[in-house]
Amino acid sequence: MSVLLLDSIVDKHAIDIENDYLKMVKDMITASSDPASTTSAKEKHFLYDIVANGRNGIDVDKFDYIGRDCRACGLGCNFQYWRLMEGMRVMGDEICYPAKDYLSIHKLFSTRADLHRTVYTHAKVKAVELMLVDALVEANDYLGISLHAHDPEDFWKLDDTIIKTIETAPNNELKKAKEIIQRIRRRELYKYSVPKDKLEHFKNITAQDIVCSQKSSEVLLKEEDVAVCNVKIDLTRGKYNPLESIKFFMDFGCDEKFPIIDDRVSHLLPAYNEDRIVRVYAKNPELVDVVSEAFENLQMRMYGEKTQVHETPKKKKIRSN
Repeated sequence: MSVLLLDSIVDKHAIDIENDYLKMVKDMITASSDPASTTSAKEKHFLYDIVANGRNGIDVDKFDYIGRDCRACGLGCNFQYWRLMEGMRVMGDEICYPAKDYLSIHKLFSTRADLHRTVYTHAKVKAVELMLVDALVEANDYLGISLHAHDPEDFWKLDDTIIKTIETAPNNELKKAKEIIQRIRRRELYKYSVPKDKLEHFKNITAQDIVCSQKSSEVLLKEEDVAVCNVKIDLTRGKYNPLESIKFFMDFGCDEKFPIIDDRVSHLLPAYNEDRIVRVYAKNPELVDVVSEAFENLQMRMYGEKTQVHETPKKKKIRSN
């Protein structure tokens, strides 16, 4: 969509830019998600690692949002991007960094992972996200939301004001969507972490898995009663350490670049580079206990133990009933 928006802006305002330059800018935008788009670059391939780095994940996009989001959320940020910018240099068409900045680079990735864990994928954040999606789906037939999702001329209009449109609309067609938004503060959520020794063979949990794990109850669960959120948090390279794909140099008088193995730096660095979290939500507050029991049954069947580390507080269960 960023590329489509750029094309739309250039056409709408008749911006005078050469096609080759425009293509270069668009390739820089898509470099991380579509590395093949940069293969045609005959020289200075490192330029495509600046905005969205598909090679090792260090880019100015992270420099921007990590500092901004930490400050906006009142979190401390020990990562100092300016140290990397002062020390980096291009060697063999690749951006390399001083070996002494290894831990600073690791701080970049670990701070990003902390933001995902404590902010972006926080249990309450994901609960609100799931409920807003349900509200938007309910409102789609009346407001035609999905019709604007692929047109850059309309896409930019899809901001938070659409929620206010739903909340203040007098139409009965939006009644269900409005009720979902009004229920956001009454959410009930569950979470468990997958044991590290199970990560390799982990599969995403579905609402059907929860429903099929119900053993006995007066209420028969349906898939539409349950919402499941599967979260993966890593350092940008899945189970692998992203620093393994970064090249370093000893000092500015040295022309040799080399990788660094993390255990040569510190034995305190994490042994795992990836977390998997599953959260199960009951859409109806009256079904919290039933969903919780089915969720625990699933955990026992999959892992032979209850791996859940957080659950809806008892007082909330009582209040919801």
